[in-house]
Amino acid sequence: MLCRAFPRFSGAVIGTLALVACTRDPAPHAPPPAPVTVIKAVAKDMPVLATAVGSVEPINSVSVKSLIDGQILESLVKDGDDVKQNQLLFRIDPRPAQAALHQAEAQKAKDVATMAQARSQVERNQAIADKGYISADQMEQFRTNLDAAAASVKVDEANIAAAKVTLGYTEIHSPIAGRIGRILIQPGNLVKANDTNPLVVINQIEPIYVNFALPGAQLGPVLVGQRESPLAVQAAVTGVAKPVEGKVAFVDNAVDTTTGTVKLRAEFGNPEHLLWPGQLVSVTLTLSRDANAIVLPDRAVQNGPDGTYVFVVKSDQHAEQRRVVVKRMIENQAVIESGLAAGETVVLDGQSRVENGAALKVTEDTKVADDVGPTGTKP
Repeated sequence: MLCRAFPRFSGAVIGTLALVACTRDPAPHAPPPAPVTVIKAVAKDMPVLATAVGSVEPINSVSVKSLIDGQILESLVKDGDDVKQNQLLFRIDPRPAQAALHQAEAQKAKDVATMAQARSQVERNQAIADKGYISADQMEQFRTNLDAAAASVKVDEANIAAAKVTLGYTEIHSPIAGRIGRILIQPGNLVKANDTNPLVVINQIEPIYVNFALPGAQLGPVLVGQRESPLAVQAAVTGVAKPVEGKVAFVDNAVDTTTGTVKLRAEFGNPEHLLWPGQLVSVTLTLSRDANAIVLPDRAVQNGPDGTYVFVVKSDQHAEQRRVVVKRMIENQAVIESGLAAGETVVLDGQSRVENGAALKVTEDTKVADDVGPTGTKP
């Protein structure tokens, strides 16, 4: 009985094993290549930059005041006008000055007549004095009268010159070219010589200064670069796409021990008047340049627990995760200090789908490649 049951049991086991074998999953397939955009690392000339916040300051700022007392008759400019050097700004009532000039001229005419009479006395009495009919003391008195009259004429001439200067002060001209602010004293008001309040303030806009400070540790590169030629400076104005170009004009003679910074001043031509006195701007100073620096778009560089890395595309279209050292970032570009060579292809976009050794489906980003520049070039 046991012998007859055993074959039936063995057949059931074999059938079960066959069923299990038929339903087992096949071996897994390799994942498809990850689609990525790539770019080649290039070698090119890259600047070494220093950045700071700068304040705009006019080269010249003049508070225009009257040099005489009088009433303002006319203003020939409006608030915010651009003015040229020596341009007429205001007229002050000239009548008091004209009267003083006429008085000085009349006094001169009187003294000239007196001098002529004194000269005539000297000439008329000289022959008589030579014959001894007039004493030497009396003749000396005639000469003294002539000298005094001549001196009075010279005083009158000086008074006339002073009166003409005063009359000239009734017209107020711009001492510099620039832009005027708000007119502070309107026509009809009385002004005094060198009053506390100016008539208007004129700021020179073109050219103009930007003052900024750098850490004292950067003073060495600044001085080295400045010896060769004035260092290039860019000032970025909020809301303006293109920065304004300028040059370093002044480096302070000491480092501020309180802040550890050194003050610098850059001069800008400012023909478009984008820089304005009192404005805050972002300053970028070019200290030097690195020749043949390895450069990538900064988004190709990833951050990991062990530092920064990139995915390099090998010749077999597989990814190699490689650690790199980034020297600095400049305008969305990463300057690579080590870990990468010019000409190597790097994943630019799609890193989230890539791991070390993964197969890749590569598309080259020609637009970014054109912006970065071809291998070995120095744009």
